[in-house]
Amino acid sequence: MTAAATSTIGAHYVEPSATETLTPGDKIADLFARNMQGPVVQRLTDRVWWVEAFNYQTIFYVGDESVLVFDAPEGISPMVAGAIAEVTDKPVTTVVYSHYHADHIADINVFVDAAKARGQELTIVGSSKTVEKMRLVGSQYPVPNQVIAWPTDSFQFEGLTVQLHGFEWAAHTDDHSAWLLVQEGVVHSPDLINPDQPPFWRFAGNERFLFSAENLRQVRDLEWTHLSGGHGNIGSREDIDFDLAFMEDLVAAVGEAMGKHDFMSFISPDATAHTPFLADWIDAIAADAVDALRPKYGELYGYEAATRPNAEMVAFSMFEHR
Repeated sequence: MTAAATSTIGAHYVEPSATETLTPGDKIADLFARNMQGPVVQRLTDRVWWVEAFNYQTIFYVGDESVLVFDAPEGISPMVAGAIAEVTDKPVTTVVYSHYHADHIADINVFVDAAKARGQELTIVGSSKTVEKMRLVGSQYPVPNQVIAWPTDSFQFEGLTVQLHGFEWAAHTDDHSAWLLVQEGVVHSPDLINPDQPPFWRFAGNERFLFSAENLRQVRDLEWTHLSGGHGNIGSREDIDFDLAFMEDLVAAVGEAMGKHDFMSFISPDATAHTPFLADWIDAIAADAVDALRPKYGELYGYEAATRPNAEMVAFSMFEHR
């Protein structure tokens, strides 16, 4: 195993277990090294398991008769299916699309084909917003055949209540949402947060920064003990609080850098096009902000790779939404 990264929240780490439930707040030790070698499986509750491989993860729920899976992440769903088979011989009958980004649903045919082989049709659950977006862009993937209302609704799966909490003003993408397994105290919201590390590139691929903090607060206020974020470690409210504090520090650093770099000084009357002016200004601001935060955050997992594009995103958002 490689040396473990410094925890963002001083986490307590444990060895993964597919049989023992996880104490809320604990995290999987050496996760990056482990999940780059194959699937890591952790039991969260009596009926919910968490699976991660190659930095993509999801959860599944084992009911009395069948299995409910959340998403079909690209490249790892055969491993997810294998993990399910090691836990139970019950079939996967239902898959939830958390939101429409292809990397989180691209392996749906792993479950569609398995259902067909049993002579059944797979139930695919999604919000009306996800259906609308998939049809709008002409998605190649099957649209949900069980549609629940956006932004808040719920459905039942073998006695489990699953609540949709859509972000009416979403940062990540139009239909981004959180799915709460009420009786289990588990919330699934891929790309909301990468627990136990500074925010990933463009805040986990957000389409805009503006509502990032509010989306985090919305999920923090739900009733849960374990967070499944689609990437990174198993999450807690401390992870959300870390991200909110990091965002606050980054906004402050970007604001200070903006005060040092006058936009007009980046305009050159001799230039043959205006195209570089804004890009060069944003670039200078981001570089200063990354330098300013390095003493506090620089040793954390992925800081150097992720923080500059995050700073650029914040700078443009602050420029546009004064």
